[in-house]
Amino acid sequence: MVEVPKWRAKGEWFDVCECNIPCPCTFAQAPTFEHCEGTMAWHINEGRYGDVPLDDLNVIALNCGFTGNAWAGEGKPDIGIFLDERADEKQRQALQMLFGGQAGGWPAQFAEIVNEVRGVEFVPISFEVTDDLSSWSARIPGRVDARGEALTGPTTLPDQRVQIHNPPGSEVGPGTVATQGVAVLDEAEGFDVQWKRTGQSSKHMSFDWTGPGE
Repeated sequence: MVEVPKWRAKGEWFDVCECNIPCPCTFAQAPTFEHCEGTMAWHINEGRYGDVPLDDLNVIALNCGFTGNAWAGEGKPDIGIFLDERADEKQRQALQMLFGGQAGGWPAQFAEIVNEVRGVEFVPISFEVTDDLSSWSARIPGRVDARGEALTGPTTLPDQRVQIHNPPGSEVGPGTVATQGVAVLDEAEGFDVQWKRTGQSSKHMSFDWTGPGE
């Protein structure tokens, strides 16, 4: 058994998916079309796994599809994971322990709704979130292009975001704030799936995770 050190990871997360806006999964409901697939992206602003620093590393996962309400256990998605190629060997091991769920904390709880990990690849990943949460994006050249822009409308105040506090279906854990957006770019290819679409759901959330012994 691998010993898990104290760890913490704090950063930004967003997704783009095929659901209509807002994605029903945010409310722990079944997807718009009963079936859903999409891209999830994480950026670690500050993090450590024991004495291994994780600052500024990125992770992207392709949700290869599920049917029904995943939060209710009706359907479990297969996922494929892309990890930041800038990570050295110790960082790669740490990221795999963390995002594979073996290190405990919230990622271990989230891993319970995953059916199978189809594979892990180390690739160049860029990630950006604007300070005012007007947009967020992530890219793997030739594999993934994902961009969301904050949802607006005729009565939206220009300096405020459309947000859901304490969403019941949060991919990053309890008590967060989900900023609602629209997917202006959603292209992905890998792990036996491929899609290209625009105009569907996107949302941004921050995360702050700790391991069981932290």
